Amino acid sequence: MGKLLEVNNLSISFTQYVQGLNRHDLKVISDLSLDIEESEIVAVLGSSGSGKSLLAHTILGILPYNAHVTGEVKYKGEVLDQDKKEKIRGKEICLIPQSVNFLDPLMKVSQQAVGECKDDDERKEKKLKQREVFAKYGLDESVDDLYPFELSGGMARKVLLSTALLNDPDLLIADEPTPGLDSKSVEETIQDIRKLKEQGKGVLLITHEIDVALKTADRIAIFYSGYVIEINKVENFLNSENLLHPYTKALVDALPRNGFKLTEGVQPLEEVSGCPYYENCPISSDKCANNKPELIEHNGAMIRCFNFNKAVSEDSVSEEVVDGVVSEAPVEDSVSEEVIEEPITEEIAEEVNDEEANDGA
Repeated sequence: MGKLLEVNNLSISFTQYVQGLNRHDLKVISDLSLDIEESEIVAVLGSSGSGKSLLAHTILGILPYNAHVTGEVKYKGEVLDQDKKEKIRGKEICLIPQSVNFLDPLMKVSQQAVGECKDDDERKEKKLKQREVFAKYGLDESVDDLYPFELSGGMARKVLLSTALLNDPDLLIADEPTPGLDSKSVEETIQDIRKLKEQGKGVLLITHEIDVALKTADRIAIFYSGYVIEINKVENFLNSENLLHPYTKALVDALPRNGFKLTEGVQPLEEVSGCPYYENCPISSDKCANNKPELIEHNGAMIRCFNFNKAVSEDSVSEEVVDGVVSEAPVEDSVSEEVIEEPITEEIAEEVNDEEANDGA
């Protein structure tokens, strides 16, 4: 398998003017690196409002005019400049947008999926393909003539997914595809995304819901204060001892099945001189205060930390498999006590009732 997408040292900032003509550059993403192979799902997991969606917008070339981008994005080994992005987006690379509000409320969903056509022959061809894809995801012919407001949340998500797949893209970017859905619709969405992997597609899943990432992805990239701080296999998230970064460990330890081991502190909103996790880190050193660690490879994972070897064993590798996850608890942004719902295996699922799961969320 080859690499579909490579993002190397991506940084994004925005020019703002405050108090009149005082210019200010707000850095939102710093030194972001990750890759996606064919038949692989990689989740970018981070708190709401942390700038994760900007990664998708950068890949597609749809950032606003005041954005400043450095770094490199490659697709199938070729560097993507703006012209190339415009040529392949909607074709080889497609987006499932974050909100169902991307659907035009004044157009029937089949018309939106088919889009503009140069003649009747093209329209007929696209209409046949649209019906084929809709049917594949359980949307019968009656859905074609519905307006977005007539769709359930799950149906609207399937329309967005189907529309993104009409051109049979090789890379799909799913930007927060599950918020607001009931548990059944969440499960259906996860299964739909997993099917894409079986078809040889690559998927970039952007989410703030840890349970969705655990049930969907092959690898998870942890996003913190604009940085990717760890990329690890999903099975290693079952036990914090198998993880490398102290923040990722704290994230897993805060799950209910691990006893709600909460930590204090918030993510810095402004750029700091040293490691972004320095103020909250239990293993920090003087070096961390004024120096930023680079993202390095370690035993098949990626880690951004000077001192990670203080808290991880070299032979600590999990062989467990995720059985299931309940609830849909998000990683809340800028809170001192982050509480996230846990993944629960079948063996202990009966010990947790619905009320406790909802309280944990």
